[in-house]
Amino acid sequence: MSSIIKVNTVQDVDGNNIINENANTITIGKSGDTVQVASGASLVGAGIEWQSTIVTGATHTASANQGLWLDTSSNAITLTLPASPSVGDQIIFTDYARNWETNAVTLSLNGSKFQGNTSPNPVYNTNGQSVDIVFSGTTKGWIPNSDDDVTLETPQPYTVDFLVVAGGGGGWRQGASGGGGAGGYRNSYASETSGGGGSSETSLSFVGGTVYTITVGAGGAGALNGGAASVAGGDSSISGSGITTITSVGGGTVGTNSGDGGSGAGGADFGGAGGSGTANQGTDGGNGGPGGGNTGGGGGAKDAGNTDGQGYGGDGLSSSITGSAVTRGGGGAGAGGNRPGGAGGGGNATSPSGNGGDATVNTGSGGGAGAVSTPNDGGDGGSGVVILRMPTASYSGTTSGSPTVSTSGSDTILVFNASGSYTG
Repeated sequence: MSSIIKVNTVQDVDGNNIINENANTITIGKSGDTVQVASGASLVGAGIEWQSTIVTGATHTASANQGLWLDTSSNAITLTLPASPSVGDQIIFTDYARNWETNAVTLSLNGSKFQGNTSPNPVYNTNGQSVDIVFSGTTKGWIPNSDDDVTLETPQPYTVDFLVVAGGGGGWRQGASGGGGAGGYRNSYASETSGGGGSSETSLSFVGGTVYTITVGAGGAGALNGGAASVAGGDSSISGSGITTITSVGGGTVGTNSGDGGSGAGGADFGGAGGSGTANQGTDGGNGGPGGGNTGGGGGAKDAGNTDGQGYGGDGLSSSITGSAVTRGGGGAGAGGNRPGGAGGGGNATSPSGNGGDATVNTGSGGGAGAVSTPNDGGDGGSGVVILRMPTASYSGTTSGSPTVSTSGSDTILVFNASGSYTG
């Protein structure tokens, strides 16, 4: 016949409690002690229990304090975390076959936070990765003890304003056609208008870790007397995963080209029609005047060519996205007199001789036409610019292409005068 001895405490020879049960809590050892499991013994029900079954299915629900081998050789896996975790609950999951880069593991948070956020769902996609997460409580939720690449797996979107100005078109040579059109002008900042009377656009939403490519259009070369036609401006753009690409169209130029663009080029003499601007980006070029040598001004972001007078370049638009008001996107002046390019950097025209004036760089303005009376060249269009403005608290500091970085209030501003990138 066996006997059962029931005790609430076990003491050592000095009278110290080494096992004590109180209200269903069993305490082993006293403060300052080291509790050691004998060699060859197993401690059941504590720590991580590694599962012998390899997880291969597309979905799997984890339990607290499990170690899991996840094999994504055939498919991606969504791993659902426990529904009601307790502080200290731990899960380790490991790339069993080094295939996570091909088929990733996505965590379904099941109502809890991860790194302090409820979305997006974390995605692990590095071959050979092993991830150890612990539940810290309701404020921050699950936190990786280690995940090999120490990435913030729940990046939060943030708002970015933009100004995207394309390169301006080059001016024409003497006695034929007018000033170059300004590059397309698109703006989302502070309800400022876009080109051609367009409304302010919707800001972009960037996400951490995503690379956004910035393209800055070149200014079009002016026509050489007796040589090739002038060149349209290059497009400027912002592109990247998760956003609709923002593209501003290069400024128009006349000659063998159509004259259409972000803003249209000025028309030829004898009443030639100016080129058309792109809706919500720019304006039309002015028509050529009666008679020879009297050409139209290129369209600007704000005003069409000829608005201020025959052959005058159309004015550009002002923006304070950098913290200071700057006008960009002026149209180039048409030949036929000492005519000014549009406000914002448009190239001038001179009389009775002289080459057309070059537009100001990084304004997207059009080049001026060469004078009529002698063989002269058209002026070059100005290169474009792309400007981003975002909360300083969200700015990652990761760029390429050497943008100019400044701050205004609580925001950081990036001015790309050449192509590059920004990583959110």
